[in-house]
Amino acid sequence: MLYIALIVFASLFPFDGWRVQGISPWVFVTAPLPPPYWTWFDVNTNIVGYVPLGFLLALGGLRSGWRAWSIPAAFLSGAALSLSMEFLQIYLPRRVPSNLDFVLNAAGALMGALLAAALERLGALERWSVFRQRWFDQQPHGGLVLIGLWPIALLFPATLPFSLGQVLERLDKTLDEWLEGTPFMDWLPLREEPLVPLMPSAEMLCVMLGLLAPCLLGYMLMVHRGRRAVLAIVVIAAGIAATALSSAMAYGPNHAWAWNTLPTQAGIVAAILLAVCALPVPRRWCAVLLILVLMWQLNWLNQAPLNPYFADTLQSWEQGRFMRFYGLGQWLGWAWPYAVLGYVALRLTQRQPEPS
Repeated sequence: MLYIALIVFASLFPFDGWRVQGISPWVFVTAPLPPPYWTWFDVNTNIVGYVPLGFLLALGGLRSGWRAWSIPAAFLSGAALSLSMEFLQIYLPRRVPSNLDFVLNAAGALMGALLAAALERLGALERWSVFRQRWFDQQPHGGLVLIGLWPIALLFPATLPFSLGQVLERLDKTLDEWLEGTPFMDWLPLREEPLVPLMPSAEMLCVMLGLLAPCLLGYMLMVHRGRRAVLAIVVIAAGIAATALSSAMAYGPNHAWAWNTLPTQAGIVAAILLAVCALPVPRRWCAVLLILVLMWQLNWLNQAPLNPYFADTLQSWEQGRFMRFYGLGQWLGWAWPYAVLGYVALRLTQRQPEPS
């Protein structure tokens, strides 16, 4: 259900301007293929976006005993969801329904379903379950999901590398717009002093803390130091790769490493050193450290403004070819650290004895 909600969010964002435009809702069904305007980026993303959906639906069917119907049901469910999204897009002026998108989405769902069936037949999913139980806690599902979402959240451009959760300035502006001309404006504790850009030392700290946070989250899920080290290497490499990809998509391939400034390099080195020092730390103390790391970083980030150049980059995402993922990526980037804080607080309330 969560992944279906993500698809709905990405398909219907920004959810405003709904109106009847005077044309048939099914006009896209009979349009010629391929449409006059399409890119390979759209083709690939429409397929890839529905592969996990088909995979998860088919996997659920296989493990529920509906082996004969798992693939057809996953394919038809994915196709029905895609058709519904394209149908609703006709009422959103900023979205363009396309029969090519529908075909590619359905093909992605079918590919995901076939992949699930193949992996199940080969026994790969069973081996993954054994691997997960051996490496991680008995119930690490929420933590693993958050770790997996971290590189995806980094794909949306951020003011500083690995710095997620900078929402205070946007929240102030949104409240100003909503409450303008109402008595509530006099009751709110509005910010009186202007935001000041971060110094290079503060930028280094934000980079360090942002890269250290997913490592500590992983340490919460495992005890073995060697496995922690492997996880830290994978997480840091994934974060660097995702940040480079985000920069390449936003500014062009020639600027993929433009974010790798001296403060960023110092922050990455410091994060690696701290991740090594934290290898022997018990899981519950890792949880406490993670809360401190996130609160410290969020405090620094939300005292800094968004620079105009960065605002132009966001407009290119909102209005360009990345608009399909603009809202989803933006909300992941905003919400990830706060979701981690909630997850860690919940884990700390549970009784978890440390294995010897």
